Amino acid sequence: MDPLLLLVIGVVAVIAMIVFLRVNAFVALIGAALLISIMAPGPIASKAARVAGAFGGVCGGIGIVIALAAVIGKCLMDSGAADRIVRAFLKVLGEKRASWALMSSGFVLSIPVFFDTVFYLLVPLARSLWRRTRKHYILYVSAIVAGAGIAHTLIPPTPGPLYMAAQFKIDIGMMILIGILVGLPTAAVGVLICKVINHFKDIPMRPYSGQSEPDPLADEQLPPLWLSLLPVVLPVILIAANTVTGMIATAAHKQLLNQGQILDWSSMCGQLAKVGTDAATGPVKYFHDNLPAPVQQSLAEAAELGAFDAELQDAVEKEVARLVGAEPFLLDRAFLGVALSDPATRLLDDAARELPTEDASRFRKYFRSQALSGMITAGRGRDLLAQVTSRLSEEQQRLLNWHTLETAFSGQVRRTPQEHIASVTAVTGNPNLALFLSALIAMFTLVRSRGLSLTELGKTTESALMSGGVIILITAAGGAFGAMLRAAGIQTSVEQYIGSGQQAGILILLLAFGVAVLIKFAQGSGTVSMITTASMFAAMGITAEMLGCNLVYLAMAIGCGSLVGDWMNNSGFWIFSRMSVLTETETLKTWTVLTAALGMTGLAFTILFAKLIPLVG
Repeated sequence: MDPLLLLVIGVVAVIAMIVFLRVNAFVALIGAALLISIMAPGPIASKAARVAGAFGGVCGGIGIVIALAAVIGKCLMDSGAADRIVRAFLKVLGEKRASWALMSSGFVLSIPVFFDTVFYLLVPLARSLWRRTRKHYILYVSAIVAGAGIAHTLIPPTPGPLYMAAQFKIDIGMMILIGILVGLPTAAVGVLICKVINHFKDIPMRPYSGQSEPDPLADEQLPPLWLSLLPVVLPVILIAANTVTGMIATAAHKQLLNQGQILDWSSMCGQLAKVGTDAATGPVKYFHDNLPAPVQQSLAEAAELGAFDAELQDAVEKEVARLVGAEPFLLDRAFLGVALSDPATRLLDDAARELPTEDASRFRKYFRSQALSGMITAGRGRDLLAQVTSRLSEEQQRLLNWHTLETAFSGQVRRTPQEHIASVTAVTGNPNLALFLSALIAMFTLVRSRGLSLTELGKTTESALMSGGVIILITAAGGAFGAMLRAAGIQTSVEQYIGSGQQAGILILLLAFGVAVLIKFAQGSGTVSMITTASMFAAMGITAEMLGCNLVYLAMAIGCGSLVGDWMNNSGFWIFSRMSVLTETETLKTWTVLTAALGMTGLAFTILFAKLIPLVG
């Protein structure tokens, strides 16, 4: 069956099950994944198993982060830390700029906390402000949406952005940085839009029916500001630092061979000359045998004299640079049994994600389970390795060759200072560790502020994990759905219709935005819209070359699209309506208009930054 037809069947199945049959999003996505898998090519016996394999792969990638984010959000709310952050913004910006304070508070808090929880927290403050000023109620409540809504859809570790980062192989730190870059100006424009909406719909605040509003806690009952901010800021700093130092280290590798990275060219020449006279095997032998005959002869003559002059060293440097720039040489039999360095192994692991699901899991199981992690093997292992290296770009192949060179000449090749720093931040900036540290701080803040026992803390944590578990199931099911589209061969079909470059890139961004809008309008959930749309476009095999910019901008376009099309089938619509005490018509004229404007504004900034800062090449 044609892969594009399978794509249409899959999307229709998801929407139909959610909209008409009222099926939970997890069941709908898993059901669609199984349907596509059955109709896609492959052995019959593996059609159901590969869905489970893809589901488990996504869980392993983002499950811990989502669970810890749920714990952090719950602890921030219960401890009063979130309240402290909001009051700090109000104090700094003042009551005259209360709308900006509410937007800023919503933006910051929605990074680790789900949107509905943030709105529950902030709407009492908006109501309190109206009591004092007797004006701008709609401005206050909609300003919360301007900040919280855009952060929730663009910045990890909220589920939608986190899932998109995993599907498009985007570094989470990069996703955070670009999410903030696009989100902040969008939220700022959003406040101006809120003021326009407030001008035309200046609705006074209405009391809750039969409910008394609780008095806010006194300042002395709240945790200090630095401790309140730490669970939010710490993971952002650690993850972003890992991204930045990794980019710097990669940039340093672009000049792959220079005198500063080789401790002693003379010693390297000595090793090569010694191998030339021995019946040796191994990586050094490979480099010697691939040198031109005149250079080999010069090495032998220089070894007899016991000195390697500058001209010979320059010749060796030139030839080694040539080999590094060629095809990956670790596929040669000379490298059998060699354990690759951690950077090389990470590079191969990332590339393995592009393989079909069965091959990717087989590669990790076979390749990483050798006696030494990352050991190069013969037979089927080498065939899988060849498949993985074929997925690397030319620059990635050069980097892989350089890391392999480091293994072969460990005594002569020096790691740059940037690499040493990057190796440290790779640990501290791992999203799982960063969020775990943040969760510990958030739990400590809760215990310190409310005097909870360990038993009470355990119950609070369990409650948070239960809510996070549903999100994990939905996102992993979306991953399985996308994997089955890839198994159906949709990438090959799409490549026939999509070109490359800036013009094609803008069309792809607009198409992704439109698809996200359509799915959001049809079934209501922004998170499901992001998951489904990202699964589709990841399965299509969209590359940075096709897009003309980094894939992070594709994720931004999808996130912005998931904001548009909010109406009565969206839970946020009713949260805004009931908590703000607005009628359905008033909510359509405020919430729906605002979220649509935010989505389109975010798309405009996405396209602008994609042109100004493409982050490719």
